[in-house]
Amino acid sequence: MAPTSLPREILNASPQLSSLLLQLLFYVNGIYYIFYFLATLAMIVYKSEVFSYPDEFLAPDLALLLIMAVLEVLRLYLGWKGNLTEEEAPLGLSLALTVGSVALSVYFLLWQTYVLRADVVINAVLLLTYGLESLLKVVAIAAFVS
Repeated sequence: MAPTSLPREILNASPQLSSLLLQLLFYVNGIYYIFYFLATLAMIVYKSEVFSYPDEFLAPDLALLLIMAVLEVLRLYLGWKGNLTEEEAPLGLSLALTVGSVALSVYFLLWQTYVLRADVVINAVLLLTYGLESLLKVVAIAAFVS
């Protein structure tokens, strides 16, 4: 027999499916990306001053960094919203946008004009967080669908 002293909302409540670990990772990744953006921007400025950075490559590198920042804001917002509302569509879209972020991170890791050791370190950390976040997104989407 169900206790009658509990409100009906509590008795009929569905279990919480959103992932606390994923939500924390969104938060940490948002903070880290601010550092990443500023560090990458500073390194591009440094490289353009210290090395003979070709002018025709400076603008595309800066444009790709700005595109990556916009993509990151959208990706984190959709992931944050999808996880909290337990909706698979925003979380799935965030997962799809992660592919673009990974591609841009790989560009800054391997193919930009000059790659410093600091570029390798900050991009490796970013790619690691993308991988962990993607795994948790897939698990959360599976929980939401079932």
